[in-house]
Amino acid sequence: MKKTFIILISLLASAALAQDVSITVYNQDLGLVKETRQVEIQKGSFTLEATDVAARIDPTSVHLKLDGVTLLEQDFEYDLVSRERLLERYLDQRIQVFTEQGELFEGTLLSASGSQLILQSKEGQVQVVSPDAVRDVRFGELPGGLRTRPTLVWSLIGQKSGEQSAELSYLTSGMSWHAEYVAVTAEKTDKLELSAWVSIENRSGATYENARLKLMAGDVRILRREVPRDGRGVTFEAMAQKAPPSFKEKAFFEYHLYTLSRPTTLKDRQTKQISLFEPATVEAKREYVYNVQKNPKRVQVNLVFQNEEKAGLGMPLPEGKVRVYQKDDDGSLEFVGEDRIEHTPKDEEVRLAVGTAFDLAAERTMTETKRLADRVREESYRIDLRNHKHKTVQITVVEHIWGDWEIQEASHPYEKKDAYTIEFKVSVAADKEAVITYRVRRK
Repeated sequence: MKKTFIILISLLASAALAQDVSITVYNQDLGLVKETRQVEIQKGSFTLEATDVAARIDPTSVHLKLDGVTLLEQDFEYDLVSRERLLERYLDQRIQVFTEQGELFEGTLLSASGSQLILQSKEGQVQVVSPDAVRDVRFGELPGGLRTRPTLVWSLIGQKSGEQSAELSYLTSGMSWHAEYVAVTAEKTDKLELSAWVSIENRSGATYENARLKLMAGDVRILRREVPRDGRGVTFEAMAQKAPPSFKEKAFFEYHLYTLSRPTTLKDRQTKQISLFEPATVEAKREYVYNVQKNPKRVQVNLVFQNEEKAGLGMPLPEGKVRVYQKDDDGSLEFVGEDRIEHTPKDEEVRLAVGTAFDLAAERTMTETKRLADRVREESYRIDLRNHKHKTVQITVVEHIWGDWEIQEASHPYEKKDAYTIEFKVSVAADKEAVITYRVRRK
C-alpha cells in the first residue's frame, strides 16, 4: 500500500507540470506567474500536486481554475530536505556517521544543535562528533513531510474522471527588472545615440521555460507581508541576448506594459538582459549649472534632450541608470559619467547630470548684510565665474532665497523659477571671468 500511494502521488504531480507559462515582472521585487497545466481529474476525493512552483511564492495569492471539482484545502509545503532538517527529524532515531578519517559512529541521535552531534550507542555509550570531522551521514529513509522542492498540494473532490486544462496563477517575490541605458556622444556634435537594455532578475526559486514575458513599468502599490522562503543562497548568471529588440509598449491602467514578442526562458538565480529598443539618435545639448547648495566650487555638466519623436525618440522610458560615453578622436569610447532617470513619459525633458567641468570654476561670497528692521534684512552677494576653456560657454547660476524676498538690484537679468529660486544665465568668454552681483531684501 505504501508503494502504491507513492506512485499515485508521483503520477498526479507529473500530470500537473506547467505547459503554457506567462510571466509579468514588476519593478518592486514581484512577479505574476500564470500557467496552464494538463491534469487528470478523479471522481471523488483525490490529491493534486504542483512541484515546480516558485519557492518564494505568496501562498495567499494562489488561484486555481479547474472545472468540475470542489476545492477542500490548499497547502504550500516548503519544508525542504537539507542536512540540518534531516538531523532535526532524526532525533531519537538511529543514524550512521562516517568521519574524514574513516571512522564509523552508529547510534541514536540525541542532539544535533550547536557545533556537535551527540550519539548514544547500543551499549549506552555517549559519543560526541564534531561536524568538521563528518564526511557522510546515513539515514534510514526520507522522513514524512520533507520535500525536495516547494510544492502546492490541493485536496479536491471531482464530479467525474477525465483530463482537462487547469489555470494556475500566483504572485511571487524574488523577481524584478530594471532598465539600463547607454548614451554615446561626441565632442563636436549635438547628437547623442541612446540605447537601452532591460535586466530581469529571477531569484524566485523556480525556472520558467519558454515563457511569454511582460514587464510592468510604474509604481504599483504593494502591501508587503512576510512570506515563506526556502533560505537557499543565490548566485547570478549574466546572460545577454543579442537578438533584435522585440518589445512592444502600450499604456496599461496608469502604468506602461512592455511585452516581448517571442518566448524566453528565465532560469532560477539568473540575470537575463534583453534589448529594449533600437538605438535612437537624439538632439542633445550640453548645459553648465552652478548651484552652491550642490557644489560650492564646481560647475555641474548636464546633457539635456527631449523624449519626443521629432528629436529621435518619443517612447515612455522606464526608470534606470544611464551610462554616458564619448567618442575619442581614434573612435574609441571613454566613460564620462552616469546618472539615473525616473520613469519618463514621452514628450518630457530628460536631464542627465554626468559630472563637473574641469575647466570651469565658480565661487559665491556674501559681501554685505544689513538689519533694516526687526524682521527685515538686506544681503549682498558676489558670484565669480571663471572659464578656462578655449571657447565661450553659458553658465546657469541657480540661487535659492528663503522667506519673503525682493531683489533690490542685480548686475545681470534673472528669471524667477518659483517662490524660492532665481536663475541667472551668463555667457563667459574663453579664458575670461564674469561676475554676478545682486542685493536682496528678506523678511
